[in-house]
Formats: sequence, structure tokens, C-alpha cells
Amino acid sequence: ADSNLPPERLLIYGAGAAGSQLAAALANHRSYRLIAFIDDNSDLQHRVVIQGLQVYSPAKLRLLWRQKAFDTVILAMPSVTKETKRCILERLQSLSIPVKTVPSLNEILSGGVSIEKLRKIDIADLLGREEATPDIELLQMQVTGKVVLVTGAGGSIGSELCRQIAQQQPQCLVLYELSEFALYNIDLELAETYPQLQRFAYLGNVTDKDHLSTVLREHQVETVYHAAAYKHVPLVEVNPARGIENNVLGTWTTVRCAIECAVKNFVLISTDKAVRPTNVMGTSKRVAELVVQALAAQPGHSTRFAIVRFGNVLNSSGSVVPRFSRQIAQGQPITLTHREITRYFMTIPEAARLVMQAGAMASGGEVFLLDMGEPIRIYDLALQMIRLSGLIPQQDIEIKITGLRPGEKLYEELLISGDNVKPTRHQKIFSAQEHFWSWEILQPQLIVLLDKARLNDRAGIVTQLCNLVPEYQPSGCNLPIKSPVGG
Repeated sequence: ADSNLPPERLLIYGAGAAGSQLAAALANHRSYRLIAFIDDNSDLQHRVVIQGLQVYSPAKLRLLWRQKAFDTVILAMPSVTKETKRCILERLQSLSIPVKTVPSLNEILSGGVSIEKLRKIDIADLLGREEATPDIELLQMQVTGKVVLVTGAGGSIGSELCRQIAQQQPQCLVLYELSEFALYNIDLELAETYPQLQRFAYLGNVTDKDHLSTVLREHQVETVYHAAAYKHVPLVEVNPARGIENNVLGTWTTVRCAIECAVKNFVLISTDKAVRPTNVMGTSKRVAELVVQALAAQPGHSTRFAIVRFGNVLNSSGSVVPRFSRQIAQGQPITLTHREITRYFMTIPEAARLVMQAGAMASGGEVFLLDMGEPIRIYDLALQMIRLSGLIPQQDIEIKITGLRPGEKLYEELLISGDNVKPTRHQKIFSAQEHFWSWEILQPQLIVLLDKARLNDRAGIVTQLCNLVPEYQPSGCNLPIKSPVGG
């Protein structure tokens, strides 16, 4: 910090062991000046604790803030539940007080981070969502001691799958990725973090059958996580042919390669946008699901298939959270498409761990749904992020409503029909049998769809998607509802 700047005056929320440790660590720090503690425990209040600091009740916060007694609140409660933390954050954000936090207990205990390494509030802290303890047996079943390949290995979900797989000690991890820069980044990170891990990095397209088959055969891959896809709704809406090629042809090719190369386990990463889709991206992912379902049901192969469907993940490329953070940091208005829009959210590591556990429970062709918790209203998320930066919504930072984009829905769903959901041995994972077409009916329809994509025939693509996915409702499209293929 600049030595000419006055020190940042801190109020430490939590006068327990972590708070005391933090106060001792920061006592001689030039950049900070400790003002007092806040604690909910009435036994601690009005007693002088470490460094001669007073402990106040949270009820005194408003008064201290009004008196400009401090600049920032530091949450020093690394072991409290997410729900407790969220309640405290809600109390603080109602006053638009800037808040930072100490690292998590895991980070501190692993020795990687010292307690005084303060960070901004993570958006996951606002969601108050407790991650279910992973079932270690399920986590390791398709990974530990096995040869695992991840397509889209450099993407938001793919790269996190690679990290989580590496932790479970596979025999070998094969990265398959189209983007050179994305592949370089994840390969370098794994080399530094897991130097003992045997890994191979391949530049490749999932539509390239010869190359992918060569890689699968050469390494005798046992488990495939198929995460490669185009996922940005507005981009795929204006580039439908490329979306179909990557998401539909890419999945069909990868599934065929897996069957021919006797891959034991195959997991398709899908999305809640595949349910009653209103855009090309979501519909292309539903068609990808149909491909997996139909080929899984075919006789004469030994591959176990699973589909895992979930909602938005926090901080993935292009998601609202990093965009809002950037807009707040630059003092720009936050742009939001609709005041009432809601989305399900989950952290990327939790999503990746649940994908691995769900895939391990497959018997063949099921759709697994992840319990995403309660949907979050994006407008409320924007308000919270502004206030926790110590700013006032609509005064310091404006929130601009720009209107729904083509194909965008107000809310997402995880199931097409809600009556066929069964619990599994994992409390956050459910299994469903969604309808699908037999391969004999599906294959000729797929060939028509891919022909339309090759010709870049947008109207033809949309018409054929309507044939394949009767519940698809294209925005601004008045096509007659057709009877389902083969129906």
C-alpha cells in the first residue's frame, strides 16, 4: 500500500479465536488500523480483548458507521455455516458497508494462506448454500487409478473437472481442447499444482472422429467427461450452424468414438437450458442428450452413459458475476436484461464434484439433475454486490434494464416432466428418465439437421430443431407445432 495514504480503519466481526489471531497479525501492519470488534456473543461484549480493543454488539454497527468510525468490516469467522454468514452479510449490506473476509478454514488449515490475507466477499458467500459432503466412493469410482479424458478441458467446467480429477489420483489424465490458449493455461496449471500427475494435452475438435479415436485408443481411455460445447445463448442464436456442429455433431462423434474404442464410462455435461428450450443453444443441448439416450439404448456396446444437467455456475466465463464485479470496479452502470430474471447458481468446484458423483451412479442413459438450491433473482444479486462494495445502488452505481435478449428466458427449469424423478444415494443428485426417440427414428432426422447446418440454412435449422424437440419454442417464430418425430 502507498505509505502516504492513511491506514484503512478496520472493524473485525468475530471476536473468537480467528478474530483474535487476525488482530494480533494486523497489529503492526502500517496499512491497517484496528478500531474494535463486533460479536453476537453478549458474554464478550463490553470487555477489553486483545490489543486493548472494545467488543461491541452488532446493534452498534449503524451508529459507528454514521460516526465514520471505521472504513471496512472484516468477517473473521471462517468456520461458521454459510447460512449464518449470509445473515450477517445481509445485515451489513443494508448499511452499504464495505466488507472483506479472512480466508476459509480449509485454506488456513492447509497452510496455503495465512489469516491476514484478506479478500473481497466471494459471491458464493452471498448464496448461503451448504455443499453436501462428497461421497468419496462415488467421487473416485470412475477416476481413481483410471485413464480419464475431458473434452473442452480448458473451459470453465472442463478445467474444474480436470482439477477435481487430478485430486483423485487418476492413472492418467488426457486433456482434449480446441482453444490453444485455454489448453495451454490448464496444462500449465496442472503441471505446477500436480507435478506427479501423468497427463497429455491434445489440441483437437470433437467433430474430428479420426483424431479423437486415435487419442482414445492410444491411451486406452476408460472414462470420458464430455464438456466441450458452445454455451453462450446470444452468440449461438446468431451462429446457429456452428452451435449445431459443435453441440450436436460433436456429441454424436464423441459418443461413436467412445463406443468403438470400448470406453467404459461416458458422462455428457448438459444444462437446464435444454429443458423446454427457447433458444438454439438449449435446443442443441437437448438434441445432444437425445443422441446419448438413443445410443445408450442400442444393444451391442459396453459403454455406460450418463447425462448430468445443471444450472448456472458462478464465475464461469461470460457469467453475470464477473461482469457485475468489473462494472462496479469501473464505476459503470450494471446492465441487466430484466428486473425479474432468476437463475439457479452453484460454484464451479461443487458442480464438477457432483458431475463426477452422478456419473458414477449411472446404469445407462439416465438424466441426473443436480439440486441447485433456490433460484436467485439477478437484480437482488446486483444490489448485494453493489452494497458489499460500500456503494449505494442507483446513487453510486446505476442498474440499467436493457430488455431480454433473443432466446433468453425469465427462469430456467431442470425437468421436462416433473413426475419421474427419483432420489439417489446422494442427497443433492436426482435421477430421471426423460423421453427419447429410438436411434432408428433419430438418426435420419439428425442427418437432415446437420445438412441444414452445413448449408448455413437458419430457417431450416430452426424447423428441424422443432421436429426433434417438440417442446422447443423459438422466440419470434410462428412455426406450426409439429407432431413429434415418429409420433
